[in-house]
Amino acid sequence: MNKQYAICINNDGYAASLELRKVYQLLQDTNAKKLGLLRVIDESGENYLYSEEVFVPVSFSKTVSEKLESIL
Repeated sequence: MNKQYAICINNDGYAASLELRKVYQLLQDTNAKKLGLLRVIDESGENYLYSEEVFVPVSFSKTVSEKLESIL
């Protein structure tokens, strides 16, 4: 399964957990999605729920995705 990613575009109230313009890995969570939330592996290395409005989903070429998988 391909990993999904998003870029943080607003970290108001989450400055310790999220960095602006940084790529974050998303985890599949259909229940959260129904509520307008994304499950994100944040700066703590743990996964938490954040509003979809805080992120913009992005996709990358296979080469870039493979590189990201090795560092995220």
